[in-house]
Amino acid sequence: MLSIGLSFLCIMAACNSKKQVPDPVEGPSSELSAIDSLMWSQPDSALLRLLPWFDTCCRDAARHISTATAYNRHYANLLLSELLYKNDYPQTNRRELQQTVNYFDSLTMLADTRGVSLQPRPRRDAQRASAQNIAFLDARTHYINGVGYYEHDSVVEACKEYMKALEVMEERFEEKELVGYKARFMALTYTRLTVLFSDRYLHDPAIYFGKNSLHYYKKSNDSSWHLAWMLSEIGTQYDIMDIIDSATYYYEKGLNLLSGSDNLTYRDLSTHLAYLSFKKGESSELSLNLLHQLIDMAESNKEYCSRCLTIGEIFYHETQFDSAWHYYELVYNNTQSEESKKLAAERLAEISKIIGYDSKSSEYASYLAQFATISERQSTLNSVLVELYRHYSQSKENHLHAQRIRKNAKPVTWLICFLVVLIGLSIVINTTIRNSNKRLKEEKQKTEELLVTENYSHRIKQAALSSKLKRSNEALRDTLKQLENNISDKETPNPSRHTKDYISFMETPICQLILKTVRNQGFKSKMNCIVYKEHALQKEQLLALRLAADEKMDSFTVRIRKQFPSLTDDDVIYCCFYLLGLNEADISALMQKAYPTVCERKRKIRRIIDEKNDLTFVLRNLS
Repeated sequence: MLSIGLSFLCIMAACNSKKQVPDPVEGPSSELSAIDSLMWSQPDSALLRLLPWFDTCCRDAARHISTATAYNRHYANLLLSELLYKNDYPQTNRRELQQTVNYFDSLTMLADTRGVSLQPRPRRDAQRASAQNIAFLDARTHYINGVGYYEHDSVVEACKEYMKALEVMEERFEEKELVGYKARFMALTYTRLTVLFSDRYLHDPAIYFGKNSLHYYKKSNDSSWHLAWMLSEIGTQYDIMDIIDSATYYYEKGLNLLSGSDNLTYRDLSTHLAYLSFKKGESSELSLNLLHQLIDMAESNKEYCSRCLTIGEIFYHETQFDSAWHYYELVYNNTQSEESKKLAAERLAEISKIIGYDSKSSEYASYLAQFATISERQSTLNSVLVELYRHYSQSKENHLHAQRIRKNAKPVTWLICFLVVLIGLSIVINTTIRNSNKRLKEEKQKTEELLVTENYSHRIKQAALSSKLKRSNEALRDTLKQLENNISDKETPNPSRHTKDYISFMETPICQLILKTVRNQGFKSKMNCIVYKEHALQKEQLLALRLAADEKMDSFTVRIRKQFPSLTDDDVIYCCFYLLGLNEADISALMQKAYPTVCERKRKIRRIIDEKNDLTFVLRNLS
């Protein structure tokens, strides 16, 4: 038996020994490697050194190269694409880059997953390059190919390429190996995905990729500016989602990383924090003073319009519509950002209705009409991107699980071998002392039977106590329930007048219509309200809602305006919605107002009424 165990041990050790390393594949020329190293710090100088490798012909300025090996030819094309991007030039070798992607994909497939060389029959033109170097180059080809797709507005294809680059890196490298240039590459790739999902208001994926990017920026010891910028991006997602505490945390953390105030990131973070302080109910005057200082420091038209938009938002929510109109018009007429112009147009259209600029209202409505079909296309595109994100995150989790299993496999194998030998030795020893152990086993058996008997008796006692306690608890609950019913009967013998009026109000046709719409549609806060435009209430329906509240709830709107003169007509309409028990997502869809706007309106009403309790309950029982 001992010999069998030792033989098994030898077999297992042989199975776990390293495979014979085949001849490594040929790597790049020393000159291309030097250009690659130079690229990370001096991309302009690296491009000048690379260009002599190429011939410029063709009208589209595509560059062609003739070298002794396919490896160097594809490697040079990868470097060209990267250096054109780093020097702010468009890609001129898209066709060659596609071939490069396929070439390095094929080499990576041949490479052993965790080894340092290719399989015994590598390509003839690649004799000395390590598998990890090839994997890194393969990931870079997918990344820069994604950049090309993004420049041509192929967002889904770009997203797939960025995720493929991450998958290659995460499958071929352990976390401890992702340092230096590799860590920086991971940070840049995650940053690309952060911006891609952020531009489409997909906040959860944007936060996920942003936090990963932040992790790798720290690992690569990158500049504090990159860290601050990414913290600002993550904070912006929480800001839009109205998660104020998280947004404030990331904005302040980013601001603390910057040593000086003479840069755009510092001014952006200061702008965000100024607006957040206003949203939290602090003095609007302090926020406006800081924003006016920042607007004077603007270094570009884009920055100037961004500051104007923030100031306009504060004036808008403060119902200072004349001032808000001024800043929104500046943005609408001067910005190059489609999103900023759209928001300005929405606000101007709302203000023009309020202050009676009907001629202007049609102009802004005409501009906004074009976004209806765009919103539908964006919704479809977002669904595809969310599915890609879900598939990537699931694949990554599966890979990490498999990685943990591989990491633990070798110790487990040696443990099994040790146990096999130990069992063999135990069998030999047990054979020689079996007679002496027989007596010990009989005594042990008697002891175990005694323990079983005692345990059985103990379980019976415990069951009895448990049953008794259960009956006692049931009796106590019955007593408490009876007491609660008695108290309830004494305090509320009949429904109150408020309750009867409220039920009557809820049963009116307009209220039933609104509640049915909300129940059937299930409005979401994260969706753009334009998606629900067909369910928006008309002026006649809003008037019917007010009349129903007055008729059934003892002149509700008159009473609330008299008791709280600061409430506007629009505030009263919102109060009617809250009287119905609607939430902010429902009101956003029915009124076609942005979700943050509705949330701000609710905070305003709370401040005026000076109530922190549930608005529906407060308004329903208003004297």
